[in-house]
Amino acid sequence: MVSRAAWLYIGLVVLATAALVNYTPVGVPVTPDFWRDLVILQLLFLICDSTPAPLVSRQTKWSPSSSATLAAAVLLGPVAAALVGAVSLLSLKRQLRLDGRLFNGAMGALSGLLAGRTYLYLSGGHIGSPHFGRNPWEIIGPFAAAAAVHVLTNQGLIWGVYRLNRGRRMLRSEGLESSLPLLLVSDLGYAALGLIIASLWDLMGAFAAVLVLVPLFVARWAMGQFAEQQRAYAATMKALCQAVETKDYYTRGHGDRVSLGAGMIARQIHMGVDRTDAIEFAGMLHDVGKLGVPTQVLQKTGPLTEDEYAAIQLHPMRGLEIVREIGFLNEALAGIMHHHERIDGKGYPMGFAGHEIPEFARIIAVADAFDSMTSTRSYRAAKTIPEAVAELRKGANTQFDPLVVDAFIAALDREGWPLPAPAARPTDLATVTVKDHDDPTAPLRVIDVP
Repeated sequence: MVSRAAWLYIGLVVLATAALVNYTPVGVPVTPDFWRDLVILQLLFLICDSTPAPLVSRQTKWSPSSSATLAAAVLLGPVAAALVGAVSLLSLKRQLRLDGRLFNGAMGALSGLLAGRTYLYLSGGHIGSPHFGRNPWEIIGPFAAAAAVHVLTNQGLIWGVYRLNRGRRMLRSEGLESSLPLLLVSDLGYAALGLIIASLWDLMGAFAAVLVLVPLFVARWAMGQFAEQQRAYAATMKALCQAVETKDYYTRGHGDRVSLGAGMIARQIHMGVDRTDAIEFAGMLHDVGKLGVPTQVLQKTGPLTEDEYAAIQLHPMRGLEIVREIGFLNEALAGIMHHHERIDGKGYPMGFAGHEIPEFARIIAVADAFDSMTSTRSYRAAKTIPEAVAELRKGANTQFDPLVVDAFIAALDREGWPLPAPAARPTDLATVTVKDHDDPTAPLRVIDVP
């Protein structure tokens, strides 16, 4: 399941790593003690690498094995660090294919080699257990630089193969990009354990490696707990969305696509990672208030009465009531509450105008309307993407924030859009929804009832 471009990339990484290792001198006498220490650090690396902690996406896992590689860089030099990192080739992880093993081994070796050379250069050629002396920064500074080189090389190589193999099984887009900041911070933090191992080596020998397994596995447990919590959040969101879709069957997948569109806009305007995650939650749950709208109103054929129209207008407020106690949503609540406001002040439920409307709501409004227009409905076929874009431009400055519209169009050009298939109508449903409450080209009709 690996693309030809990714295979070529993996091959080039393997060849470049082999050439650099061959070119780099060992730098220390190759004695029995050298081989003993090398094997101990390789075993530490293998234990850590074979028991990674899953992150938010189960396709992405985190391993604290970099501490063993960096300890080898300090104690034994760049070539030994490369040999420790190369042990990833022998990882005991299940379902790891040959392409993954080759790439992981070369990546571990190359990042270890470059980290070792960085430390060797900045420390003035020192190899061996560090002695801090009067100025500990003479050791800490070079080690910090080596750790940064190790992490950036590692994640840079992963990013490269991901871009070349996007959408295939080896590395899926799900979770990888959102997990990257967490991976970077975690790797940099726990790389410091490599310096602790190296510092204790003269005093404790191999027991230093055993001792450091305790905080490493505590870290693994903590990362696993965090990942499980995040997956529980996502499962909660999915369950609420599915509950909405049982009442309004033709909107199947609508929440997921609005979440996708809101995230695209957020990244286009360089919104921070935490806020991007929050707005994706808001996009997923923006219509949860429909759970409080009578099903016969959502699925009514013909124009609405004033009371029925009022029930539709109240669904953002009902949505806020349903999810306001979910603490991790934070700013997302404003997006759910106000996603039907209009820039000209003619929206609902509060009639806000312009920048009175929260940024999250302005973003969700654009993604919501675009997905509604590009989805097939009972009363019309789906619009093409150019037609929907033209409608967004037409509504800019009246219904939509023009800056958000421009950002979404730019993101569309870069990332594309997954057009949904027409929803299959349930056989036990007697009526269909005539109008989509989110479609700006099909406004609801209201009648007076005497």
